[in-house]
Amino acid sequence: MAMEDAGKVVHKQLGSRPLAMHINKKSIDARRKSQISFVYSVYAEIENSPKMEEKIHSKGIKRYTEPELHLTIGTEKPEHRPVIIGFGPAGMFCGMILAEYGYRPLILERGADVETRAEQVRIFKETGVLNTNSNIQFGAGGAGTFSDGKLTTRIHDPLMSYVTKVLCELGAPEDIAWKAKPHIGTDVLVKVVAAAHERILEHGGEIRYNTTVEHISDGSIVANGEKIPYSSLIIAAGHSARDLYDNLISGGFVLTPKPFSVGVRIEHLQDDLNRAMFGDLAGDTSLGAAEYQVSYREGERGCYSFCMCPGGEVVPAASEEFGVVTNGMSKRARDGKNANAAICVSVHPEDYGSTPDKAIEFQRNLERTAFHFGGSDYYAPMQTVGDFLNGQKGSLPDRVIPSYRDNRVRPCDFHDIFPGFISGMLENGLRHFDKQINGFAASHVPMTGVETRTSAPVRILRTEELTAVGHDNIYPCGEGAGYAGGIVSAAVDGLRVARQILARYSPF
Repeated sequence: MAMEDAGKVVHKQLGSRPLAMHINKKSIDARRKSQISFVYSVYAEIENSPKMEEKIHSKGIKRYTEPELHLTIGTEKPEHRPVIIGFGPAGMFCGMILAEYGYRPLILERGADVETRAEQVRIFKETGVLNTNSNIQFGAGGAGTFSDGKLTTRIHDPLMSYVTKVLCELGAPEDIAWKAKPHIGTDVLVKVVAAAHERILEHGGEIRYNTTVEHISDGSIVANGEKIPYSSLIIAAGHSARDLYDNLISGGFVLTPKPFSVGVRIEHLQDDLNRAMFGDLAGDTSLGAAEYQVSYREGERGCYSFCMCPGGEVVPAASEEFGVVTNGMSKRARDGKNANAAICVSVHPEDYGSTPDKAIEFQRNLERTAFHFGGSDYYAPMQTVGDFLNGQKGSLPDRVIPSYRDNRVRPCDFHDIFPGFISGMLENGLRHFDKQINGFAASHVPMTGVETRTSAPVRILRTEELTAVGHDNIYPCGEGAGYAGGIVSAAVDGLRVARQILARYSPF
């Protein structure tokens, strides 16, 4: 019915019935629970004529164009093939383009291939045995592989459509092209990552897993004890490669501290959230699992939801020993019992000392403190919202069971873990969000922590040519370099870097 209605609008606007219709974007408007509606924008194929051209122009209707990369090929002859550090979204998309155009990239990933990595993640969840090189943060596909595969982004770049197109070619669901809040789902995303791996190999690229970069210098790197030369080096190592940050700082690269956010994972019953968001229409299969986005601000400080996972679970995301880190994940169906989201507070450079090493240390200290209060065995500290807001601790959740490692949590007081500016802002944010979503800050609702890896704590400065300051053939890239904030923006940044390398060098 929605497409029929859209066709009538096109007919009324242009005086001509469309030859075909395609969904461009679909979203849900649930501001009035008594009248929830779907909102569509569409592509319409229409008969072309001078008269129709005039109508299109007068009504400000935009023409659809296929996403293109607009590549040029350079003439500088490379002595060595390009080397990419990291096989997350940035390294993956950069590697696919370089491989497809004959540059035979070598990709080095410290974690395992996607199947082995999934097993290592399972082992950590069930036993608490952590592999510090292959986990939720490190391995094929990067941190996004085990985070639901959300494709929402704040950037507005034509390359976004190209990223979506390629993801669909690799096996992602077609609805990611038109849903307002698209997601792939972790169970499907692992297959997409495997398909990207195969595409790179088919076009002459090489991927080495379980390979850690130990030293970077101009013209070569050392990885697993082997010296590897390069003509261009792409650093796409992700936001958790702290040892690589240390390497770059000691090697004279220019890094600056940047704002980031830390907080907790909050969980609600998905059925409760559906009723709070959809009212009497909760459970209607066409609406799916309800999701939310909330924010609150006091001056320069913000508290907001991040990486909301309908029907998902809270996952153990540590990558260093003696630290506890949380993240969220959903499968494609989003049919789990709980919904979860990070509730984070913004942290500014002046909060931790305004240097790159102190930014990293701020995150690490919170993770180690959480490890201590969780019992020093990778159980996570947990507190109910009621206890947190009322200055109490010790209550065990009974209605919403924490999903972190199947309820491997221990009661704590997050006021003992976070500095006052974070815990105070969390209190105010929770009270504010409860006014927006009924039951959001109900006393029984559990919070698990700590969430520290929302974004990179530093930025590797680069020039207009996307090269690192002082290094004309090294390209910092993606989320770990401080230039992206999710799967899509990281992939787009990888494409930008690939485009720069193609424009400079001839194929290898």
